[in-house]
Amino acid sequence: MAASTPSQDVTVADQLLDYLALEHATLIFGVPGAGIAHLLERIKERSEFTYVVCRHESAAAYMADGYYRASGKPGVVLVTSGPGATNALTGTMNAYFGGSAVITLTGEVPQNFLGRGYLQEGTDCGLNIRDIYAAGTRYSADIAAPAGAPIVIEQALRDMLSIPRRAVRLGISDSVASAKIDDEDPYQIVAPRPPAYPSNYRTLPRGASTDDVRRVLEVLSTAKRPLILLGNGCREAVRDSITADALRGLAEWWQVPVMTTSDGKGIFPETHDLSFRAYGFAGCQWPQYWMVGQGTAAAHDALLVVGSSLGELATYRWNPMLVPNGRFIQVDIDQSMIGRGFPITDGIVAEAGAFIRALWDQAPAWPGDPTVVAARRAEIAEIKKEHSPFSSPDSYISEDAPLQPAALCRTLNELLPNDAFVFIDCGNCVGWGLHSLVIDRGQEFHSALSMGPMGFGVCGVIGARLGRPDRLAVALVGDGAFLMQLGELSTAAAHKVGAIWVVLKDDDLKMVAQGMEMLFPSDGSFEEAYSLGTTNFVKVAEGLGADAIDIGKPADLREAWPKILDGAQSGRPQVIVAHIDPTAKPPYWSPPYWQKRVD
Repeated sequence: MAASTPSQDVTVADQLLDYLALEHATLIFGVPGAGIAHLLERIKERSEFTYVVCRHESAAAYMADGYYRASGKPGVVLVTSGPGATNALTGTMNAYFGGSAVITLTGEVPQNFLGRGYLQEGTDCGLNIRDIYAAGTRYSADIAAPAGAPIVIEQALRDMLSIPRRAVRLGISDSVASAKIDDEDPYQIVAPRPPAYPSNYRTLPRGASTDDVRRVLEVLSTAKRPLILLGNGCREAVRDSITADALRGLAEWWQVPVMTTSDGKGIFPETHDLSFRAYGFAGCQWPQYWMVGQGTAAAHDALLVVGSSLGELATYRWNPMLVPNGRFIQVDIDQSMIGRGFPITDGIVAEAGAFIRALWDQAPAWPGDPTVVAARRAEIAEIKKEHSPFSSPDSYISEDAPLQPAALCRTLNELLPNDAFVFIDCGNCVGWGLHSLVIDRGQEFHSALSMGPMGFGVCGVIGARLGRPDRLAVALVGDGAFLMQLGELSTAAAHKVGAIWVVLKDDDLKMVAQGMEMLFPSDGSFEEAYSLGTTNFVKVAEGLGADAIDIGKPADLREAWPKILDGAQSGRPQVIVAHIDPTAKPPYWSPPYWQKRVD
């Protein structure tokens, strides 16, 4: 939209909203309060904006994160001062570390009351919201006066929408939000704010070094057993169909196997003949057979990593199995990530999409040895034929009760449409989802493995469904995480959000209990140490406005699925309470990875 014309009726709040509208950030999540009264009033007056009233501020931030991931539009959080701001912190930090473009707007009491004990004031109790957020976001600033508002707002948007995407925070006192823009301010005369286009104040990196591209092409075309590892930093790039086609073209040109990190799961379609699915935490079994030769010697002679910082979960705690017997190339837009996890031979600073497209543009001039390429293709097929991708194939194919979580995931693989969003919460659900779900082309898998907060998936699926109501959004969550954010079912019901929750119910924080038993085997059983009691999720969910069912085996889900889909498409939240085998353990560190990991 065009920039507002400065007048005695235009306030700082109007100007801030003009910037958000310019960036197509018009769906706002939050919990209202007095510290943001003027912003709320202006939002109500402007038809292009919708304010989604959530039940908790952390949930609002998770929803904004999910909204960005599904729609590609910035997620906006608007919360009041004091506890409103602090409650939104965890969700905002999670967005920051997960590479999501989220802006959190925090209110403050009128400036003339600062320091006098005003209700929910931060200053009086020594609460420095700006610095608290500065420790967990890319940018945290306060709009102190009308004249400086455009500069601060533009910097926040510039930092949020740079690559990698990040979360930012802006604070604004209600007295500043209601202040009128000064017609005599020279900034408004020389450069009207907001400008006509976002490109007037921000841009993105483009292109890739020709020398870097040639170096990588030489390695991929001459290596005997190359391997490609894709991280979450590639996710936005491969949403572009040209980039996605270029990536598949590269792999097929030389018949190079492709795997992803745990948080990059699904970036390369997992049903593709060259896919080794997800490597790392709870990863697929196939990669090891390509990477490990005699003893523990590396069998692969080149590794190309794109868009991953190579952290703990992406690398099985930096297992040396990943290191090739040859060139180790890491490509990332953030130069501070290159070489952090492992010593490398080649570090390349580039945006993932531009680099992938540049490789494919020049790949035809770098053909591989036809005999070597054919042998690679045959060996990859043989690995897949001879070895199951799953650590426990029998559990995966089980049709019996008690319900095996792996079998539940297999059933979801059968039922989910090919464009579904799948959100995974934190807990044992993430292990089962990473290992047993198979994400095909068109589907997207979203997790929060940089921060690991419980409740992300419960709420993120609501934002995703609001962002893309044309696509099904499903969350696989544990009962512990579901209990944390259960109230947001009423948010979904109030806004007619037909999201689907699959709740793994074993009435326990099993990830913690099983982890403690592994770490302290001589201390006895932790079976009852972290019990959640017994909650009737069906009754609670129905009371909050959702449809809900209990299931005890895969056939129950298949039978109920048509009705679940109909309910979701009609705008009613759907809850599937899966009563799982409480003794089932996800393959977090299954052999032989566990035996070869580095403590």
